[in-house]
Amino acid sequence: MTRSPVFEPLRHSFNIRLNAWMRRRQGADVLPLTLARRRLYILPTRAGLTFAALLLLMLLASLNYGNSVALFLTFLLAGFALVSMQQCHRNLLGTVLVAARAPTVFAGTAASLHVTLGNSALRPRWQLEAAVPDQPLASADLPASGERHVLLPLPARARGVWNIERVRLATAQPFGLFRAWTWVYAPLQLLVYPRPYGALPMPGAPGRRPGTHSEGSTGADEWRTLRPFREGDSPRQVDWKAYAREAPLLVKEYSPPGAETRMFEFARLTDPDIEARISQLARWVVDAEARGDRYGLALPGICIPPDRGPQQRHRCLAALAAWQP
Repeated sequence: MTRSPVFEPLRHSFNIRLNAWMRRRQGADVLPLTLARRRLYILPTRAGLTFAALLLLMLLASLNYGNSVALFLTFLLAGFALVSMQQCHRNLLGTVLVAARAPTVFAGTAASLHVTLGNSALRPRWQLEAAVPDQPLASADLPASGERHVLLPLPARARGVWNIERVRLATAQPFGLFRAWTWVYAPLQLLVYPRPYGALPMPGAPGRRPGTHSEGSTGADEWRTLRPFREGDSPRQVDWKAYAREAPLLVKEYSPPGAETRMFEFARLTDPDIEARISQLARWVVDAEARGDRYGLALPGICIPPDRGPQQRHRCLAALAAWQP
């Protein structure tokens, strides 16, 4: 149904006031979150309003003609509607929002919010709906004492750190006569890397450093340094001799053959378009990581020393995403 443009500003103002009232009433949410009774809202759907109008017509006709069978059927259907309302509310009550996260994406690509819903009850929950504002919803059936993962689409955005203000959880089951819903105001963020784009050659290094592979390699490379152990490091690169001497868990770091140490500086780019410079720096970061080079990043007010690996790639791209001129 097309909304009238005359009432759209009033509707928008009403939604803002309603959302502000709901947030004040519920307060900030911390995950995992169990949906309690006081935070659930329920209203009839369009089908429910149609059903109520039909019951009213049946009641008027039954009273007009004094038909006791029709009266009995009318009140029986009214009781059915009340039971449906209670079951709809019960279908959402006690649902657990276990976790929600938005994986990092590059600018211009589709993003999604990964939501995990849990059910601690001994009965299944049917067709629970989840969505973020102004985006398509996703539904899932929760098994008894189980969990389900739901992907909620997010709009493609420019680079930056975007707040996801709220997540809507709802259900219209059973029968679709009523819809129970709630808003979850959890501190969720989406990090959008800048789009890696640019044709400039990568800046040269002052000199090449011959790298070395880890133990068990051909020996063409050489060991460079020790660093603290990070999750995901190979056990073959751990300095077990130092660990046997009760030293902290350290990892031997090597550079691949031909690896260079590069510094990507914003100030050295001359393009007047700030976003074009950011995209070019992102292109160099992605390419340098793929080559195995050590690289750093220099932005006005930010300096990331040279390193390499997934964490370095994330540090540099995240700095580019959040930096504002």
